[in-house]
Amino acid sequence: MPIVHDWLARRASLAPERVALIDSLRGDRRISWQQWNSSANRTARLLQDVLGVRRGDRVAVLAMNCTEFLDLLFACGKLGAILQPLNWRLSSSELSTLLVDAEPVVLVHGPDFQAQVEAVRPSASCVRHFVPLDEASPRKAEDVLFSRREALSDAPLPPVDVEPEDPWVLCYTGGSTGIPKAAILTHRSITANAANTVVSWSLTADDTALLNAPLFHTGGLNVFTTPLVYVGGTTIVSRVFSIDQVFDLVHSGAISLFFGVPTMFIEMQRHPRFDSVDFSRLKLLISGGAPCPQPVFERFFARGVNFKTGYGLTEAGPNNFWLPAQDVRRKPGAVGVPLFHVEARLEGDGDEGELLLRGPHLCSGYWRRPEESAKTFAGGWLHTGDLARRDAEGCFSIIGRSKDLIISGGENIYPSEVENVLAAHPEVAEVCVIGVPDSKWGEVPRALVVARPGTELTEAKLLEFCQGRLARYKQPRSVKFLDALIRTSAGKVDRRNLAVAHGNVG
Repeated sequence: MPIVHDWLARRASLAPERVALIDSLRGDRRISWQQWNSSANRTARLLQDVLGVRRGDRVAVLAMNCTEFLDLLFACGKLGAILQPLNWRLSSSELSTLLVDAEPVVLVHGPDFQAQVEAVRPSASCVRHFVPLDEASPRKAEDVLFSRREALSDAPLPPVDVEPEDPWVLCYTGGSTGIPKAAILTHRSITANAANTVVSWSLTADDTALLNAPLFHTGGLNVFTTPLVYVGGTTIVSRVFSIDQVFDLVHSGAISLFFGVPTMFIEMQRHPRFDSVDFSRLKLLISGGAPCPQPVFERFFARGVNFKTGYGLTEAGPNNFWLPAQDVRRKPGAVGVPLFHVEARLEGDGDEGELLLRGPHLCSGYWRRPEESAKTFAGGWLHTGDLARRDAEGCFSIIGRSKDLIISGGENIYPSEVENVLAAHPEVAEVCVIGVPDSKWGEVPRALVVARPGTELTEAKLLEFCQGRLARYKQPRSVKFLDALIRTSAGKVDRRNLAVAHGNVG
């Protein structure tokens, strides 16, 4: 059965003059639903009529947050095309891997990433058209400027039959093998997450959120952005996280909703303005993406702020739980009870174990990874790999990770991916990467290295080797040289005991 896939057309028909977006990159320009729908229609015509994009084709975008990025998201929805948001923190070689994986026919890119685009061109044979967002960017003669859309019609496009299971977004997450994999976010899953969030978090058309989380993350796309489109609220589009902007908007009451990762809240609390900002008009202040340190909760509570933590995955929502107001301070750090159309259970018979999730908000699996999809979604349940506890009142808390994932400032780092790069250094015999506590980022990678005999490998040499091979946030912040790595009786590297022995801050 077809699903409503043209969200902006429906919103424009319901409330054409209400404000949908506020573009902080262009002097807080206010964009109505009717104006946004017109812009997305022209964008869809650029993709379809000029660039030849059809239903099921992938459209990659490498850009900072901007309204054009959101136009592309909903233009793909109109056409039944698939958006592939690219993580701009990745190196050129990592980006090339993702392009080979999804084979997009179009790559739209912002002016900040011209060097990366030129680096990936030779290997991106699948890309038929490179589309610069900025007219001033250097480009080849055959490139098509994004601004060509302005000359195109904003009339409704011919109808397209889009099914609930049709992919809408390929959102990349890490993999246990260190190779990124894309969760297939379908029209069904994105719609279900929006409905869950609106109903369970009590969002309304009067709510306004600040979008400063990167749009290549599900947090930027789906914590508040798509749910607010669904309910008819307003999104303030910001290029990046700016503490002063957040404080200005919170203090003035211009926003009612704010989502961030723990690193953002730590930096906010370290800022001299923190104690003078009035948080009382915020309806919801929520942290996600990584475990949040207890002192962050306590300082917000001291200010009278009901600061919450959420739990989500790229594969599920990401919104899954809700903590009622009366429990926020009684159960600090708990994620709460499942949202309206979310089922949660623990693997095993007790009240502690691996968290499993089920519901229409789950992605449909991993792009071109049938074996991993079958394993992760066995029995119709998402096996999260995270450990949780459920109390007598049915409230869930996340207590740890069964995977080896390192979460640094909300970014996922898989040790094996970093290890693969370090192991390529000719003077490295063995390497194991662990996470160590960091006051700013929560965790950062540390490399435990066994050097080859007769070499003079140093920390500086190894860190320099990572430049250009790994995104900056994945690069180890420290290196410890060992005579040998601890191993289990089966001969495998004993990562857990290595972390205990060498995971201290110093």
